[in-house]
Amino acid sequence: MRIKKKVPKPSSKRPPLYFIGYRGTAPATDELKIWYEREYGGPLTIRPEAEAPESWQATHGPWSAHVVMPLPTTHTDDIMKNMAWEHNLMGAIAPSIVPNRDMPDTVLFAARLARGLTLLTQGTAYDIATQAYINPSDWQNRTLVSFLVDDHIAITHDEAAKPDQIWCHTLGLTKFGLDEIETFYGKGLSESAAKDLLTESANELLRIGQSPKVGTAFRLPLLGRTIRIVNHRTAAPTGRMIGFRELQG
Repeated sequence: MRIKKKVPKPSSKRPPLYFIGYRGTAPATDELKIWYEREYGGPLTIRPEAEAPESWQATHGPWSAHVVMPLPTTHTDDIMKNMAWEHNLMGAIAPSIVPNRDMPDTVLFAARLARGLTLLTQGTAYDIATQAYINPSDWQNRTLVSFLVDDHIAITHDEAAKPDQIWCHTLGLTKFGLDEIETFYGKGLSESAAKDLLTESANELLRIGQSPKVGTAFRLPLLGRTIRIVNHRTAAPTGRMIGFRELQG
């Protein structure tokens, strides 16, 4: 008997990946559809939810996401107070519920929708995981099949975490259902080496689709290094607690 693969289910209960700040009227679904299909091909299917025209399920092939434009003020009043923008309305884009190994495709699809809504509203996207503000001219126009990890994660250096070491860590792997990764290096040493380590490690973790346990080792062929997970902890560099896996090697 052939087992039928389930189609990913968009869900408004999944934490959003992007907020979209804008003024005026949100783009009609037909506007987004025309723009998307011109940029990335199609078809893009958008289905407003019953009795909730501001809430859409967007689907292109096997990819899907949930869009709300605008979010009700009961959900945004507290958030808007902390946002560095002057927009008075805000939407959100949440990923569909899929296995971690399929999250790169889903995150890429959500980013394409965020780009379209940013351009159509001349507004600002806010990448929640990396805390980056993305204006219309900031988006990288890549093909739908082009996934570059640097587009979706940020690498941060913190000199105040330890007296004689710099804390270097990712922000953005949580989009993919993974813990962030971190490493420490001595002050005065090259930042680029730590960045290369985290970037290549992030690529490997996205490939395997899970956060390895403490003690697990994996090979990074491009760097010619074997890396080991030596610690697992939580920290709050962005104000909320998130998990970190420390790398050595």
